[in-house]
Amino acid sequence: MTTAGQVITCKAAIAWEPGKPLSIEDVEVAPPKTHEVRIKVVTTGVCQTDNEYLYETEQRMKFRPFPLILGHEGAGIVESVGPDVTKFSPGDKVIPLFLPQCEECERCRSPKTNQCRRNWANTQMGVLADGTSRISCRGQQVYQFLGVSSFSQYTVLPDTSIAKISPDAPLDKVFLLGCGVSTGYGAAIKTGKVEKDFKCAVFGLGAVGLAAVMGCKAAEAKTIIGVDVNPARFDTARLLGATQCVNPNDYKKPIQDVITELSKGGVDLALECVGSPAVMTAALESTIDAWGVCVIAGWTETESMNVVVEKILMGRTLMGTYFGGWSVQDVPNLVDAYMNNKLKLNEFITHSLPLDQINQAFDTLKNGTSIRTAISLWPQEAPPEAAAS
Repeated sequence: MTTAGQVITCKAAIAWEPGKPLSIEDVEVAPPKTHEVRIKVVTTGVCQTDNEYLYETEQRMKFRPFPLILGHEGAGIVESVGPDVTKFSPGDKVIPLFLPQCEECERCRSPKTNQCRRNWANTQMGVLADGTSRISCRGQQVYQFLGVSSFSQYTVLPDTSIAKISPDAPLDKVFLLGCGVSTGYGAAIKTGKVEKDFKCAVFGLGAVGLAAVMGCKAAEAKTIIGVDVNPARFDTARLLGATQCVNPNDYKKPIQDVITELSKGGVDLALECVGSPAVMTAALESTIDAWGVCVIAGWTETESMNVVVEKILMGRTLMGTYFGGWSVQDVPNLVDAYMNNKLKLNEFITHSLPLDQINQAFDTLKNGTSIRTAISLWPQEAPPEAAAS
């Protein structure tokens, strides 16, 4: 029996308030409206941004309302489509995205940016185009984090925020291209434009930073210095291309001075993948004057970076990147690159857990023992890649 046009009851992990563990609840997911698609989420990752909004800042309510279903890095299958949807059909494999691409606005027509703003203000506040969420629990609206909410077995997104991918793509791997790996890899090769024989430094060796290392390696950088206070990440960083790894805690001098000495004057490109203003400053100051570039890929909304103006006046460039500079249409190509063994994903998945153990994934992220945990939203006995019936 088809579920199209009907409310679906399913499981989701809800954040009822900041700072509290997620609660597994039965939720109701409404049918998609005009230009919307309902997706059966198969696998999702727990990203540092999810952790930040749940635990790390007391001012979260100023940015995102609760109750909230987090999750913005996932992969799934189209269950049904709303009116006027022409690019998707039930059964399509897709990656939901927190970044839209309407293909109509000035930004979408420009090669200079990937930052479409269609429905932007609404999705940032957890609602869709009509100002409401499609998910409810106990008779109460539940907000959709970044308009996605991949911590729910079903979710609804605008058709401008979905990438259709190869029908052969393994959803338990390519979910990583919904955020972390795409962001870091693109920060290096698309935004930072790494060139052959570049000297690079990557600050932070979580999923984003490790993907940045991989991007530097793919572009044939000569020196790739990985920087992290967690030495457990160093082996993976070397596997993905780091030529050297350093722990700031091993030095008495500022890490930017260490990097400048190791690179004999400063790196051509520094990538900040932590989301810390102090680390952003260190990354900028580790670049060589005259042509050094610092790309900020780490996310934060609540703090300011301290920039010494002289560092910029002497020829350095400070840049930011969002989703690594990729747009919706790039994501299928990244999936294909993985499937053709030109992009690594498996190495990023250190843990696998079912949805009802998702709080453990936050624990491993916070204590630094995981890079990415793959959360399966469906029991093993119910094959998740079968189309919704």
